[in-house]
Amino acid sequence: MKPSDDLIPATPSAASYARNARPPLHKAAADNPYTLFETWLSQAVDTELNDANAMSLATLDESGMPDVRIVLLKDVDARGFVFYSNALSAKGQQLQQGKAALCFHWKSQRRQVRIRGEIETVSEAESDSYFSKRARGSQIGAWASDQSRPVESRQAMVDKVKEIEAIYEGQDVPRPPHWIGWRVKPNSIEFWQDGAFRLHDRLSFTPSTKGWKKTRLFP
Repeated sequence: MKPSDDLIPATPSAASYARNARPPLHKAAADNPYTLFETWLSQAVDTELNDANAMSLATLDESGMPDVRIVLLKDVDARGFVFYSNALSAKGQQLQQGKAALCFHWKSQRRQVRIRGEIETVSEAESDSYFSKRARGSQIGAWASDQSRPVESRQAMVDKVKEIEAIYEGQDVPRPPHWIGWRVKPNSIEFWQDGAFRLHDRLSFTPSTKGWKKTRLFP
């Protein structure tokens, strides 16, 4: 199937590149990738239409087939990048293999961040703390959804929600034992920023005995 020409943007002109070009990302912009990431995320929060914390999560199933979906970053610190989901879902089963990749893409900023690393589950205390801050409807939904499993109809989902609401009417909703958090502990973090005529900025960070090794890459 040939894509419509209307869907394929024309090659940008020199004037367009000059107008939209970002200031070059200097190699010495940051020695710690988390510092640079938090700066970029903060800027994206101000300019992205929705969910600046949205990230692609890539995993492999048991056959080695790749899988990818969007999840939301809920915490980041020097230990890694944290998100939450159902451990019994297809995603949760694949995460048990212990490795994953993340990708942030901020169109408004013309930037991308890629992360690869090892997976660990966060502590129960961390999961409890985050779950307690969720909207009650989301807490109910965490109990009601048998994520990734077949359901006979939308009405069946609605009925399950009502059933859970009745169970916890007038009381706090506890965290389901299968609703947990994962942390991606990076062994590489790569920053990409759009530049004119393919002179994009691309910085790679990898752990070293002295902290982080920073390398500029060809785009």
